[in-house]
Amino acid sequence: MQGSAGVRTRWTDRLKALWRGNKQFRLLLTLELAVMLPAAALIFLNFHQLKSLQREKSLEAAIHRDFQQMLAIAEKQINQKAYTKAEAIRDLFPSPDEDMVQQSQKLDWILSAHPELSHVFFFDANRGFLFRSQPSQARQPYFVEEHEALEKSFRGWFTLEGKSILERTRKKNRPLMWYGERMKRNGNYVYMTTAFLVLPHVSTDRVVLGGLCFEPDYLKQTFLPQMLDALVAYKLGEDGANPLAMMVQPVDAEMDAGSSGLTGGYWMKPLAASAGWTDGKPEVSRNFSDVFTGLTLGIKFQGTSVEAIGRNWVRRSFLALGVLSLLLCGGLVLTYRSVSKEVALAKLKSDFVSNVSHELRTPLSLIRLYAETLELGRVKGQAKVEEYYRIIRNESERLSALINNILDFSRIEAGRKEYEFRQTDIAELVSNTLDSYRDQIDEHGFTFERRIEPDIPPVQVDREAIQRSLVNLVNNALKYSDREKFIGVKLYRADRVLKLEVADHGIGIPRNEQSKIFEKFYRAGDPLVHNTKGSGLGLSLVRHIAHAHGGEVAVDSTPGKGSTFTLTLPLDPAAQPQADTTARMAG
Repeated sequence: MQGSAGVRTRWTDRLKALWRGNKQFRLLLTLELAVMLPAAALIFLNFHQLKSLQREKSLEAAIHRDFQQMLAIAEKQINQKAYTKAEAIRDLFPSPDEDMVQQSQKLDWILSAHPELSHVFFFDANRGFLFRSQPSQARQPYFVEEHEALEKSFRGWFTLEGKSILERTRKKNRPLMWYGERMKRNGNYVYMTTAFLVLPHVSTDRVVLGGLCFEPDYLKQTFLPQMLDALVAYKLGEDGANPLAMMVQPVDAEMDAGSSGLTGGYWMKPLAASAGWTDGKPEVSRNFSDVFTGLTLGIKFQGTSVEAIGRNWVRRSFLALGVLSLLLCGGLVLTYRSVSKEVALAKLKSDFVSNVSHELRTPLSLIRLYAETLELGRVKGQAKVEEYYRIIRNESERLSALINNILDFSRIEAGRKEYEFRQTDIAELVSNTLDSYRDQIDEHGFTFERRIEPDIPPVQVDREAIQRSLVNLVNNALKYSDREKFIGVKLYRADRVLKLEVADHGIGIPRNEQSKIFEKFYRAGDPLVHNTKGSGLGLSLVRHIAHAHGGEVAVDSTPGKGSTFTLTLPLDPAAQPQADTTARMAG
């Protein structure tokens, strides 16, 4: 038990140490809990819901419910249109008090004024039955047969049940009763609907009825197609989604096609259809229950099916979830890289502060030590005194150079670094700088080689900036040379540019790090680099100075064999800053 408790304690201590010491781990864990975890949970819930919809076909069921509602509204509007037409014609019917000749004439006039009617009739239980048909079709043998059959049928029906039909019709909200039937014309079946009308201004104690039959061709070619097109156009403008198509066909169309023995008969195709209807069955159907009994109203999408729409919707939703998941993963990767860079930069800045503090402390300590020794008079001999003064001066210059580097870097970061360009004898500038630095080179035991090409023309430069660049490059050679101590400085012209080279036989720089050493705070991975204190700003400043002068800085290095840094400056006056002007260079 104690062993288990000890293991748990050790693991707890390790986790606590990891939490306290790893800032990157804390940031990523916070990001994961605050952003990625809720987003991943939302994606999982959406995925689960989509799988549920895919299994249960909920989307198809919802569309079918919408279709049922559309068909109910469509049936109501089609019936309303038929009622309106029938009621308008009803007002034209003759009065039961007129004589039968006048009544016949009015019925004929109604037919001539309304070619959408095939037949009209008038029944008066006291005076008899009048049945008139469309004169324009009177010469068609099948129409004559139809007239005779309907007249005989309606006469017998009204004679026996006229009073009952009238009473049932009067009980309706709108006193009309409809009767739909299919009829045979010229070898084909057609659909006809008939309206029984309670005539206005007729005493309730009299059995008087009017009636009209809508022409089947009018229903098939005009009335129903126009209504369907209007309904589809209205729904398309309302929804703005997949275009719809609607059609009307007999309820028992397939059965009649098989039993009638007709090939290519009337029932084989929809009675009427909207534009865009193609072959195939409707997605949802609804039987008419009033005006057009015996017919069914069907609806579907044009060019597709509800099942296909459901599959496509689910597929698109899964695709969207997949893209969202990839974006989240990509965001996590980018965030991880960004956090890693920020943490690394924070560490570099921390190391920079530590290194700079050490570099500042070392020359200050030496200056203080030698100054106190001189002040106490403990130095014997003029040569020793001069040596101490020289050490104090060198350390002061070293301290000044370091502080200047830091100040320059601060100005560059703030975008306030300014360079003062003047016509300068750069060969003299390089010689003087090397002469002032020669004592340090000799003290470190370096072999020094200087080659300055004669007849170097004056150029436009900032003297202090070029001097600082050269000092930084020489300092690098001093710091990072181990076994073979050599520094070579060369100034020469090549292809209309001026080149200043600083070569050493030091540790060298791996190829994969050569592009990074000019970045701020960056220090190479060699142990000698890490064991040598430095700010990591020298080469970054050299690159900035080179760019400010319209030039470049490059390195050619082989690990273990040394490095050559080349500062290139333009000789072409058009590519140089103008003399005696101040140029501002943003960081």
